[in-house]
Amino acid sequence: MADVTIMGAGVFGLALALVCAERGARVHVIEKRHIGAGSSGGLVGALAPHVPENWNDKKAFQFEALRMAASFWARVAGVSGVDPGYARLGRVQPVSADALALAHARADNAAHLWKGFATWQVMRAQDAPGLPLVTPSGWVIHDTLSARLHPRRAGQALAGAVQALGGTISTGEVPQGDGLTVWATGHEGLDDLSAALGRPIGSGVKGQSILLRHASPDAPQIFADGLHIVPHADGTVAIGSTSEREFTDAAGVDGQCDTLLARARATCPALQDAPVIEAWAGVRPRAKSRAPLLGAWPGREGHFVFNGGFKIGFAMAPVLAGCMADLVLEGRDTIPQGFGFSAL
Repeated sequence: MADVTIMGAGVFGLALALVCAERGARVHVIEKRHIGAGSSGGLVGALAPHVPENWNDKKAFQFEALRMAASFWARVAGVSGVDPGYARLGRVQPVSADALALAHARADNAAHLWKGFATWQVMRAQDAPGLPLVTPSGWVIHDTLSARLHPRRAGQALAGAVQALGGTISTGEVPQGDGLTVWATGHEGLDDLSAALGRPIGSGVKGQSILLRHASPDAPQIFADGLHIVPHADGTVAIGSTSEREFTDAAGVDGQCDTLLARARATCPALQDAPVIEAWAGVRPRAKSRAPLLGAWPGREGHFVFNGGFKIGFAMAPVLAGCMADLVLEGRDTIPQGFGFSAL
């Protein structure tokens, strides 16, 4: 039975801890602040696919991750007794008149590439499910592959499942101990890795989002020109997010949240009077390749890196955790091409 220490209790660290525990390893998670202290403790939780075109291995891998998400999060809920807020309710996107032909072409691509598991449809806005939205052309895209997850509940559910399977989670300045060690420490971990290797590996990108009180628990999410509107099951709607490469205050919210709110209300008039519950800011870890970074830490025996979730961490964590467990516990490299150090 292997002993595995996982540094970091974000979605990557906790998902790996769960998979390792399920495979019989003794697992200890160390988090210097609290569960979901980094970007995994955000608000939005949009699990959305790449557009169905210019298909490649990375897009195919993400599709498989989205396809297995329902069973993974159901398993987490069953073991922990905590609902992670997962639901595959789809997504609605306004489409401009000059993009209609491309939207129809993508519908044909989705029919082939998504293997009948989900659909991509172009329809009149009044026929779309969920919250009414403003679209200048009167048309929207509705896909049934996108899903939502409540980030904070998902973190608590993962932590509960790890502990239910005998794993431990410690917070604070705890010694890492001996044995196999996986570093899943977010943007700070990418900074440390860059310093250790003497070359840029990745950095942090700040994001801001807001949470409104509005009950539409069964509505699909909305994506409009980079803006996410995600109804959750608890009577809230998350709005996000910004993408800031340069910042001085990692946790500070500012007028960009006001812009998000104004855009959301202009896109979805039903939110016009919805009160703001919370404004949030955090830093997402972005590897230089933009893809998640997995692999053995170069030149550091027994140490591994699982980082760089950026904007797709919750979507990719279930399947990537399996790849990391293969490497850490069995020495088998099942990491997809483009997700390792060779891609940097």
